[in-house]
Order: sequence, then structure tokens, then C-alpha cells
Amino acid sequence: MNYYVMKNNQRINLLDIPTIEFNTLRAQLAATNLRPVSFFGSDWGQNVKLFVVLADDEKGELLVVSSLIDKNVKEYESITKDNHQYHMFEREFYEQFNIKPLGHPWLKPVRKNQDDYEFFEMEGEETHQVAVGPIHAGVIEPGHFRFMCQGEKVYNLEIMLGYQHRGVEDLMVKKPSNQLAESICGDSVIAYNMAYSQVMEELSGMEITNKAKLIRRVALEMERTAIHIGDLGAILGDIAYQMGKEVFGVTRTLVINTMLEISGSRFGRGLITVGGVNFDIDKDLSKKIVDVLNNVKNTVEKMTRATLKSSTVMSRLEKTGVVSNEIANELNLVGMIGRSCGINLDSRFDFCDEFYKDFERKSFNATNDAYSRFRIRYKEIIESISFVKKLLKKLEGYEKEDLCVPVKNFIPNSFALSVVESWRGELVHVATTDGEGKLSRYKIKDPSFNNWYGLSMAVRNNGISDFPLCNKGFDLSYCGFDL
Repeated sequence: MNYYVMKNNQRINLLDIPTIEFNTLRAQLAATNLRPVSFFGSDWGQNVKLFVVLADDEKGELLVVSSLIDKNVKEYESITKDNHQYHMFEREFYEQFNIKPLGHPWLKPVRKNQDDYEFFEMEGEETHQVAVGPIHAGVIEPGHFRFMCQGEKVYNLEIMLGYQHRGVEDLMVKKPSNQLAESICGDSVIAYNMAYSQVMEELSGMEITNKAKLIRRVALEMERTAIHIGDLGAILGDIAYQMGKEVFGVTRTLVINTMLEISGSRFGRGLITVGGVNFDIDKDLSKKIVDVLNNVKNTVEKMTRATLKSSTVMSRLEKTGVVSNEIANELNLVGMIGRSCGINLDSRFDFCDEFYKDFERKSFNATNDAYSRFRIRYKEIIESISFVKKLLKKLEGYEKEDLCVPVKNFIPNSFALSVVESWRGELVHVATTDGEGKLSRYKIKDPSFNNWYGLSMAVRNNGISDFPLCNKGFDLSYCGFDL
């Protein structure tokens, strides 16, 4: 196939992206082993221009191709029936442009699904439905879960999202800002703001300082550490292991309070800006961060050891919510959920981030269950603490550099992409400019876009009482999905 080969965080000329006939593209996508990273349409006058970004993870390359589809064409042969990794992408494309993928195995809506939607049905003795949401107790965001059960066993879980109609991607084109970027998904402030800023910088041909790049990565790893620790506690809370819940909850607070000292926000709001960062990390603050994280590491290690010695904890975690490696690959699961199923993808290493190239990438013995999802968090907490300390050490060599460089105008006819390994996994931001240098398209893919269907698979043949444990083990984003 005729691709444009690019690297992560790179700008290319929009007009240099190959445009090939759709049926040719469709056949090649159906047969390729390359993994889809982004698949979206853009209004192109009388046509829709489809952009496809594939990842060659072994080479650390991103391959971009496009196709023009006449708006009068209302259907095409589905790619998904030959390559299941496209199942969500095709559903979203159909919903946005009304071009139907014929033969798609389950062409349900992605976000516009609240009107006259017919849920999957089952019949049989003792078969019944359990409906949960979309309004939930507490502060959880809206989402509807429809369980098809026989007795206590779940045979199918259908998840309906899309209740938050925010129009984020259109807002990004009309009025892009760091404040908007960091507000899209409140538990991934650093990851979203970093991806947005990197795309904007590439569209403008800007080169920020190494100092700013390092501070961003310190914050990214601290965000990963804090959320993973909180999730360890939440998982244990769902199985009534209160000691672990409370200890991990308190320990998470130590990390986010340290983020507060860096930027004035416990979640890192205002830290990252287009052109660099707004706040420095001097030697005194660096030492304080290291001291806090050493204490955090010690507590996490002790509490994890005590937790995994508990037979009651292990009885709930082991062999609960299993997702096979084969299913995980078919669904294109990413991030820590993918890694917990044996899919060794991590964009920090796969796409050769210059500041991670000297860091050790340790293997993980996946068991594909709730226990695996607990252990992957523990492993990544310990790794991220190590990474932060190494990044802070590197930062000492750039203390005289500026925090921020002047912002430039966008370059006309540009295509830029940034993949950031958020704590959930592969976060993708893509943006294009038109011939006048104005933003023409902004596309976001949260890792939850890949992973929600994995949760449906995890609860199959489990007791319905195991759903909270499975749900928290995945800990997917409603707002990152409901764009």
C-alpha cells in the first residue's frame, strides 16, 4: 500500500498524504497486520475524506493514507468483517457521515443511541435483564449497562454511552486552548494537555526546550502513579478489603498533593501550555518530589505484599473477568488493559520517546483476569516512580533553559499527530489545517474508545456480582468517550 510514513509528534504536508481509491484501500486494510490508531472522516466539499493512521509498533512508525468518498455513496463493504480491529472505528464513521459499512457484525450506534434503540434480547427459562443507569448513585458519569442473565450468570453486557453531547472536537477547531484540552477528561489532565500541546506545536513548526519536555514527562508519570494507586484502593474497596482501600487512598493523596506544589493544582491544571510549561521544578522541589515518592513506593510495596497474601482477596481476583489474548487482539485493546491480556504495547517505547530510550522496559506475565489488572497497576506504579527520579536527574542538565518558547502561527495544509501513553493507554490527538493555516479538523481517540467493549467480554460467564470488580479493574472513561 502507498503510505506516508511518519513518526510520532511530527508534522507532515496534508497534500503529501496518498489518496487512493476506496475499494483498494478497503481490501488492503482488511488484510494488513498493522494496527489502526486513528480512522476518521473530514468534510471535503462534495466528498468525505477518510484518513487512516496505522501503527507499525516494531519499527516505531505511523503510516498515513487517505481516500475520497463521494457523499452520494451511502454504503461500502465493511472492513470489520475481515479485520475486527476496525469495529469501533467503522461504527463511529457511519454515525458521523451516514456511510454504512455493509456486513458489519454489530452496527450499533456509538454515541447517538438514546432514541428507539433495541437492545440485544435473549429468551429462555430463568433468563432476565438487569438494567443499570444511566443515572448512578454518587458522582459517576452517565452510562447505561444492560445485563442479559440466566440466574446470576451474565451472558451478555450491552453498554450504552453517549449521554454527554459536548461537541469537543468542534470546539477544538473553533476555539482551541490548553484549558479546553485539560478539561476533556478530568483524570487525565496531563496526558490530554500534553497531546494537545504537542499537536499545536507541530502544526506551528515549534521546537520547545528539553527542560519543558522533561517537566511534562515528570508530570505524566506522576499522574500515572496517582491514578493507579487510587485504583488499587478502589478495586480493594469493591471486594470489601477495607485496609487496602484506605491505605492506597491516603497514599494517592501524597502524590497529587506533590503535584499541587508544582503547579498549584492537584491534577496538574495549568502546568502545560503550548510552547512549554508554566512552572519550573528547581533542585529543592525535585528533592522533595523524590522524598515523597520514595515514601510512596515503600507504602505501596508493603500494602501490596500484605494484600496479595490474603486468600480472600486472591479468591476474588484470580480467574475473575478473564479476557483472552485472542479476544484482546481482535478488539484492539490498548494500554494497561491490553498489557494485562498479554498485548505488549506502550507508546512511550514503541514510538521511541527520546527521554525513555534508556529506561528498561520490563516484561509482564499476564494472567488476563482481575488479578492481572491489579498487578499491572502495581508494576507501573513502581516503574513510574523510577522514571520520575531518572527524569528529574536528567532535568538537572537543562536548568538554565527556558520554560516556554514563543508561539507561532499554524503552517497551511498541515497534518500533525501526537500519541501519548496516558495512564489508561494510547491517547491519540490528530489535527489538520487548511490552505489558509486555519484548523480544519481535530480528532481525539481516548484509550477507552478501544477498551469499553473489552469490559463487555470480561463479564461474560461471570456472576453479576463480579461486575463492580471488573468495571473498576478496567476503569474506563465516560467523558473521554463522550466527545
